[in-house]
Amino acid sequence: MEKNTKILVTGANGYIGSRVVKTLLDLGNDVIASDINNSHIDERAKFIKANIFSKQDNWFEFFDKPDVCLHLAWLDGFKHNSDKHMLFLSSHYEFLTNLINHGLKHLATMGTMHEVGYYEGAIDENTTCNPMSQYGIAKNALRASMLLFCKDKDVTFQWLRAFYIYGNDKYGASIFCKIQQSASEGNKTFPFTTGKNKYDFIEVNELARQISLSIMQEELNGIINCCSGIPISLADKVENYIKENNLNIKLEYGKYPDRKYDSPCVYGDNSKILKILNNSKK
Repeated sequence: MEKNTKILVTGANGYIGSRVVKTLLDLGNDVIASDINNSHIDERAKFIKANIFSKQDNWFEFFDKPDVCLHLAWLDGFKHNSDKHMLFLSSHYEFLTNLINHGLKHLATMGTMHEVGYYEGAIDENTTCNPMSQYGIAKNALRASMLLFCKDKDVTFQWLRAFYIYGNDKYGASIFCKIQQSASEGNKTFPFTTGKNKYDFIEVNELARQISLSIMQEELNGIINCCSGIPISLADKVENYIKENNLNIKLEYGKYPDRKYDSPCVYGDNSKILKILNNSKK
C-alpha cells in the first residue's frame, strides 16, 4: 500500500487508538479519527465525532469513503466479564458490515489473546479458540462472523490479535497504569497475584507500530499476531517496570488469586508480523 492512504480509525481517542493515529500520521497517511471525544487525538488527524452504535444508513459515506478502516473501538476492554461485551456485539457487526456493503475494501479489526482461552504455548492463526471470558467470547464471535461475511467479498480482512499490552504512563487501565497511579497517590504497596504466569508483553507504542505497518500492506492478511513472541513472567515484567520507572512501591504477592482462565505460559507466534516489519524496511 502506498503512503497518503485515507485510514479511518475508530476508538481513536483510546489508550491504543491515540498512539496508532499518531503513528499512522508519522508514516505519511491521511487519518480520519473517530470517537465520542478527541482529548488525546493528534491534531493532524481529521476528527469526526460519532457513536458507531447509533443508526446510520451509510457509514462509509459518513466517514468520507476511507481506503481502510481500523476498528479499535471497544467498551470495557480491560473488564473481561463486563455485560457490555455481548450487549454490543451485534452493533459492532452491524457497523462493520454496513461499511463493507457500501464500499469499504480493507477492514482491520482489533483482536485479543483472550479469544483463545486457556492454552499453553505459542498461539498461531490456526490455534483452536475456546474463550473463557465475556470479552474473549465476544471478540471470538466477531472474528468468526466477519471472516465468514468477508469470505466471498472483494475485501482485504485483517484480524490484529494483541497480547499483554503495557505502557509507561498513567493513561489506561492495564496493571502497569494502575501501579503508576497507585505510586503517584503515595501508596507503598500494591495488591498482586502470584505473578508466576508467563505472557507475551508488548509495549503500547510498539503495538501501535505493528498495527500501523500491518494495515499499510495487503500481502499478509487474516489473523496477524501483534506480539513479541517471547513469554515473560508477570512478576518479572512488573518488578522490572517498577525498577525502570523508579516507583517507590512494592508488590503484595498472593493478595489476589490468579484468574482461572489464564494460562501458565502463553505467547504469540510472531512469524507473520516479523515478515511485515521486515518488508516495511525494504
